[in-house]
Amino acid sequence: MTDTRILSAQDEESLRRPIDEYIGKIQEQLDELRQDGTEKVRRLRNHIELIKADKNYTKEERAEAIRKDETALAAAKEVEAKNKGKVESLIADGENYLKEHFGEYFHPVEESCAAEKAQAQQQYEQKLAELKKEHEKIISELTDRKEIKDENYVYRNRQFDARMSLDNELQRIKDRRHEAFAYRYHLIDLLRMSKFTFAENRAQSWENYKYTFNRKQFLLKNGLYIVIILIFIFLCIITPVLKGTQLFTVANILNIFQQASPRMFLALGVAGLILLTGTDLSVGRMVGMGMVTATIIMHQGINTGSVFGHIFDFTALPILVRAILALLCCIIFSTCFTSIAGFFTAKFKMHPFISTMSNMLIIFGLVTYATKGVSFGAIEPGIPAIFIPKIGKFPTIIIWAVAAIAIVWFIWNKTRFGKNLYAVGGNPEAAAASGISVFKVTMGAFIMAGILYGFGSWLECMRMVGSGSAAYGQGWDMDAIAACVVGGVSFTGGIGRISGVVVGVLIFTALTYSLTILGIDTNLQFVFEGIIILTAVTLDCLKYVQKK
Repeated sequence: MTDTRILSAQDEESLRRPIDEYIGKIQEQLDELRQDGTEKVRRLRNHIELIKADKNYTKEERAEAIRKDETALAAAKEVEAKNKGKVESLIADGENYLKEHFGEYFHPVEESCAAEKAQAQQQYEQKLAELKKEHEKIISELTDRKEIKDENYVYRNRQFDARMSLDNELQRIKDRRHEAFAYRYHLIDLLRMSKFTFAENRAQSWENYKYTFNRKQFLLKNGLYIVIILIFIFLCIITPVLKGTQLFTVANILNIFQQASPRMFLALGVAGLILLTGTDLSVGRMVGMGMVTATIIMHQGINTGSVFGHIFDFTALPILVRAILALLCCIIFSTCFTSIAGFFTAKFKMHPFISTMSNMLIIFGLVTYATKGVSFGAIEPGIPAIFIPKIGKFPTIIIWAVAAIAIVWFIWNKTRFGKNLYAVGGNPEAAAASGISVFKVTMGAFIMAGILYGFGSWLECMRMVGSGSAAYGQGWDMDAIAACVVGGVSFTGGIGRISGVVVGVLIFTALTYSLTILGIDTNLQFVFEGIIILTAVTLDCLKYVQKK
């Protein structure tokens, strides 16, 4: 029995006809009023811009043509102003009519689509039942194993065909409802010449989101974040019970941001390399090298430890000069090493895993041998007070991280180098064929990473007030890579956003901070981190496989 709520194409057309006729008459009047006013203003403005860009005109010809158009433009604006009241009145009339009567068309179509959807689902279930009954009958008459196997294969194919038919029908129904919804805004678009209100834009955006929403894709894209949010909710619940303190207080959140700030520099540097399908295993050792360098230069008093047997003394320099010198040295050292790795990667097509692992070993060996593995103590307490002071309870080190995020975002999204970075990461062969220097882009990414590592280690030295040693930063490479992966920077190359990197860093810093407050052993924290990385990369691989 056919559901009476289901509309035929003719039924839908008859419901829409009164709206088309009423709005059509208003539109005819608007077109007539706009012909010598608004439409002419638009045409003349476009023509003036074309004249300005046309190189075939002489200076005098261009000025004369523009003068004529501006004279006509002034007259058209007068007509536009004269007809403004009538135009606004007609638009208001049309909008009021749509507000009162559009539901007379849309609601029946919406109900029809719901009924069609239920009917399609019912027919699908009936089809499956028929296929199952037919399959069981055929199987009962077969004895040969190969014939049974072939029949099972045919049965699965028929089930798949039935499912595809259902999906196609559901998509057709979905399209019908969406077109009915969008028709109102199509009419408003004609009436107002594409000038929607904020509420109308939001309504269309929400409808488009629902129309394009895919549960499977949504879970692939956001499943990990949902799980992490649930973990944080769980931690917020059990922390007061086990430790008698709230987890996410203002003070704790500021501490998380403070700890995340130096790490943000490292993750932003690694992200550029992952964008090129690479990585960097030397980040942690870069931090150790930077911490030692910065602590030696900014040390409180004469250094007690030696470097290659030499005791350094920078106390004669002003504090500000020492801090800037420490920053420059950190950047120079880290950039030199990343440039070496970048050269071997770009020139000899060496995988970054190898070139950066070599860096990791060389840096750790050199720094440990030079310093005998000792810690260099504290830096001048006045230096952090200058560069990362606390304003009340707010740690200004966060501002450094925000500035780095803004600068790297600008480089990635608003410069030619950033566009080339995405192009080379997505397809280096195609990028090279289009004239992009893969060597220069790769070197640029490694150099930018080195600069960010230098800044990050310098800030970390000030945050910790020194205590630099070769072993400092161990495991930070994994943290930086993990933050990028969790933030959606894909190892398949050419995919990633700065916002994702920021979210990834904050997630890992917050997770580590939370587990530390709970008293979870550091080794178990590595387990949590490993599980999150594995899950993130698995989801990324699934998305890549689906695209292929």
